[in-house]
Amino acid sequence: MSLAGAVRGAVSATTAGPEESVRAMAAGPAAGLPTREHPRGNEPIRTLLEAPVESGPVRAVRRPSGLVHGYDGSLAVPLAQDRPVVIANFATALDGAVAMDRDGRTSGGDVSGFSPTDRFVMGLLRAVADTVIVGAGTVRGSSGRAWTPEAVCPTHSEDYAELRRDLGLARQATTLIVTATGDLDPGLPALVRPRAPTIVAGPAAAIARLRAAGLPDEIVMRTIGEDGGLGSEGLAALLADLGGRVALFEGGPRLFGAFLAANLVDELFLTLAPQLVGRSDRAPRLALVEESVLWPELPRWAELRSVRSAGSHLLLRYRLRERDRSSSAP
Repeated sequence: MSLAGAVRGAVSATTAGPEESVRAMAAGPAAGLPTREHPRGNEPIRTLLEAPVESGPVRAVRRPSGLVHGYDGSLAVPLAQDRPVVIANFATALDGAVAMDRDGRTSGGDVSGFSPTDRFVMGLLRAVADTVIVGAGTVRGSSGRAWTPEAVCPTHSEDYAELRRDLGLARQATTLIVTATGDLDPGLPALVRPRAPTIVAGPAAAIARLRAAGLPDEIVMRTIGEDGGLGSEGLAALLADLGGRVALFEGGPRLFGAFLAANLVDELFLTLAPQLVGRSDRAPRLALVEESVLWPELPRWAELRSVRSAGSHLLLRYRLRERDRSSSAP
């Protein structure tokens, strides 16, 4: 192809409107794009850097051997004295995208290349959590019914179940869905016969909207914050009220920004996928943090705690928040 032809093709691709992008996604993956059947990032995990485990109580993964071997070592989550620790997990492209659109039609799998290794780590983090937190946008964009370990990595389902028994945890973590507006269809897969205890939380107007919509009886609804916003105090109070020691945050970027602005996130597990996706006004992408401005008033610097690789994927772990820890065992 000539240089002029390549330029015309690039311009055409970057100026395709949202309708064309949606039709392209609906038609299925383009030739060469990873799929669940043909993923990228399936290489074994190798530990490149591991900071020493901090003193104080931790929730640790030391068995089953399949999980320790798969992670190339033990995983230890330091615990806080009087509140749940919040750990976040995302996959991002090299240029910062965590989704290929802005309204939930694509998932983190498109970003990671449907990496089985990334899904293994996602399952491992779910297996150590008491609560899994997701925003309403993440729920609307999901075709799944549960944020459980076996849902994302069924090949290790028995190991995850054994780990939760060893840690003395409930069979499934509670799913906490946070919504500011109540824009949730009761017919969404995650809300129809949920496979884990599920709580939906939001301001009073949002909860009233959901009650009128007729959510299933087994879903618990909680009021937090004020109409028009969730509020950091409401989020923190709800997490404390739920109890447990570890809460896993899985999205999306708008709710993540609110959690960061409220200084509620202790650690970030970030899978860096070796792809560049690009963006334009007509092909927008979601970044890791949306609709919250942190710098310069609320800068969030991170301390690198761990680096692992899976082929060309990097599995990074950062500490974001200092915390007081008790001397008692978990």
